Amino acid sequence: MASNNSKALLSIKNLSVDFKVQGGLFRAVDDVSFEIAKGETVALVGESGSGKSVTALAAMQLLPYPQAIHPEGSSIIFEGDELVGKGDSFMRAIRGQQIGMIFQEPLTALNPLHNIEKQISEVLFLHQNMSKPDARARVLELLDLVGLENLKTRMGAYPHELSGGQRQRVMIAMALANNPELLIADEPTTALDVTVQAQVLELLKDLQKRLGMALLLITHDLTIVEKMSDRVCVMQNGKIVEQNETKKLFAAPQHEYTKILLSAQPKGDAIEVDGDARVIVEGTGIKIHFPNKKNIFGKATSWVKAVDDIDVVAKEGQTIGVVGESGSGKTTLGLGLLRLLGADGTIVFAGQDISRASQKDMLPLREDMQIVFQDPFGSLSPRMSVSQIIGEGLKIHRKNLSTEEREAEIIKALEDVEMDPDTRHRYPHEFSGGQRQRISIARALALRPKFIVLDEPTSALDISVQAQIVDLLRALQEKHKLSYMFISHDLRVVKAMAHDLIVMKDGKVVESGPAKAIFDNPQEDYTKALLAAALDLKTA
Repeated sequence: MASNNSKALLSIKNLSVDFKVQGGLFRAVDDVSFEIAKGETVALVGESGSGKSVTALAAMQLLPYPQAIHPEGSSIIFEGDELVGKGDSFMRAIRGQQIGMIFQEPLTALNPLHNIEKQISEVLFLHQNMSKPDARARVLELLDLVGLENLKTRMGAYPHELSGGQRQRVMIAMALANNPELLIADEPTTALDVTVQAQVLELLKDLQKRLGMALLLITHDLTIVEKMSDRVCVMQNGKIVEQNETKKLFAAPQHEYTKILLSAQPKGDAIEVDGDARVIVEGTGIKIHFPNKKNIFGKATSWVKAVDDIDVVAKEGQTIGVVGESGSGKTTLGLGLLRLLGADGTIVFAGQDISRASQKDMLPLREDMQIVFQDPFGSLSPRMSVSQIIGEGLKIHRKNLSTEEREAEIIKALEDVEMDPDTRHRYPHEFSGGQRQRISIARALALRPKFIVLDEPTSALDISVQAQIVDLLRALQEKHKLSYMFISHDLRVVKAMAHDLIVMKDGKVVESGPAKAIFDNPQEDYTKALLAAALDLKTA
């Protein structure tokens, strides 16, 4: 569909966004123009910090005004109405009703004090004045739509009680509640495994077809762009450097930056590992069960078996890949091995049985075991600068370091993850999602641990940075003999990293063994389905 449609649903013309920073103004979006017609999908792609999300938030007028400024000439027209400069009362009638938005980080976008029924119902009460019974019926319908049938009996659950993928789907349900004319999807499938990713993309396509809904898709996953979009706008440093129909752009990219994006993907294989390498972590019969129901005396009568009798062995310099759908127990297993969750079974770390170790006894070992969490914004303190965040562990575990030596280690950690050390005095909210994930990785690497649990470490990163991070992690592993547990739904990344693979479903191991053998010749139907979903997504 041509971009010069005079009857565009959304028309963005000469949009610029400046942020007030110390010493002047920072231009995050620079003279951006594009249009979206009814029923059309336009994808905004580019590396972290290119201005994609800022452009989307500007369309909803959700930027932190007056710290954010639109220079003269900036225009955002939705159905004939100019949105730039409109007040909150006008925008409240637009947001959620005519324009829906799926935010990038569901844990921070969802209210931790409200259950999922209340959060999804809120937009129905606000915009449609629905009765409680009607709203509940609509919530149940939406849960079906986004593949959360199992949450129908858990509508009183809170965001922290859901997996990352479940939280993302709750966000999608909220955005779709009022059948908006335009849906802005900011990394809508980032936290989802490949099978659910395929389901959600099919859902969005089906809703577009039935409702004539337009979609502004912001993503770093070019396979999704190729599958979903009619047109593509490529952003770099706040500018649109190229825009074209999707098929034409993928067939013959014109701009050098677009060519780099299209050619970038995690490549190579896991590094060579010594078969006789010493065991760093060994878990035997690991069980983590959570009480589901209690009787009137407070005693549990049924349990959720999040991790059910799993054995894990991670050797020095080796990567254990853990894959499976959202809610399969992948993250819970990693937290259990680090003794961040209570677990039954035996856990031996570097030859020491830590199964029953107290928190005090665990403290000296924390230097050698680290974690990179799935949600970077939720795991970084908003009150601490990047320097303080990375230096916190050094203060606790390397008390002999001088201030200058500690600062040097912080700078080195940032350089390791391709971050400008001069940004270390800024705060998490001043960075893009991908940049925050790199800060989280830098924090984990700063202490040079023996074992790192990487929980979706590349999920928030654009594809070119994914490749850089995979290369970085492999190089650090080879140099320092690091042992990784790599939890991910992106099978391309796992294939490039893992020596051994564990496939999980409903808390149990479905299949395990050498990663190459499983990728080449999976034995179980569930593993075959996972690999097929990833392959279909890449080739669609």
